[in-house]
This record gives sequence, C-alpha cells and structure tokens, in this order.
Amino acid sequence: MPSASVSARHGAGTAPGTVALRFGRVAVMGVVTVLILVAGVWASWGSAQYVMLTKGRERGTVEVTGCGERACSGPYAPLSPGSRARASVEVEDTVAVEKGRTYTVVVKPGGESAVRSGPAGVLYAWVPLGGALLLASVVVAGGLRRTRAAWVLAGSGFVLLTAAFLAV
Repeated sequence: MPSASVSARHGAGTAPGTVALRFGRVAVMGVVTVLILVAGVWASWGSAQYVMLTKGRERGTVEVTGCGERACSGPYAPLSPGSRARASVEVEDTVAVEKGRTYTVVVKPGGESAVRSGPAGVLYAWVPLGGALLLASVVVAGGLRRTRAAWVLAGSGFVLLTAAFLAV
C-alpha cells in the first residue's frame, strides 16, 4: 500500500525523487540562463555606457588614418562644448571601422580612446548581449523546456545582431 499513497500525493507514476530532480534541473538551468544574460549585459555595458549616456562626455569625429592589430587611430575633431581637438585617438579595430572614413565618436574618460556613437555605435555596443540571448535560448529550450520563451530570446538576439550588422 505505500506505493498507492505515494502515487496519490505526487500524481500517477511520479516518484518523489523525480520531482526533486525536475526541480533541481529547472533551478540550475534558470541560474545558468540568468548568468548568461547578466554576462551579456556586463560585456555590452563596457562600451554602451559611453554611447548611451553622453551627457557631459566629449563628442566629436575621428577620421581614421591608420589601423593596427587591435585599434585604428586618427585625428579627433570636437563637436560638443568643452571638448578639445586631439592629434590622435584610438577606436577599436572592428568590422565597424575602416581606414579613410570619418566616424562620430564619444571619447572615454582619459582622452586616449573613443567608441563609435550614433545608432550604429549603440547597436554595435550591444552585440555581446545579442550573442548571450542566442545562447540563453538554447539553455531555455533544452534545459527548461520552454520553447516559446526560447524562441523569443532567439528572435531578440537575431534581430539585435542583424540590426548591428546592417547598421555598420
């Protein structure tokens, strides 16, 4: 008779160990999903804070004159009040920067490096979050078995990455 009472309390054919394992899986996969998304925001915020919160920051343009392994550089021309011209500032060398072109930028505190501003700069800054959304969608679909939520995460990541690609 003990098995009948267990079945009545936990549903037909569900053992208490199965319920504990299911809860454990959901808890662990939920924590992994949150960590992935927090890491994506953290990685994006390093550049996004300068691009999105421009009040009080130096804004201007950089004409890229040369590129090295990790960065491109060129003369900086100020656009915002209080900003000063510089002989050279560095912009991270990515697909978003080409030699010979001029870009609007925000100078990071310290005055030696800058990040792209405007819509392309905002989208490019959030690219790590787009990748995190795609990765989290796999965890949500496989680990949490929430396919609709996974499709929303994947769709959001795909849209963000596509928009960044098209804006560059």
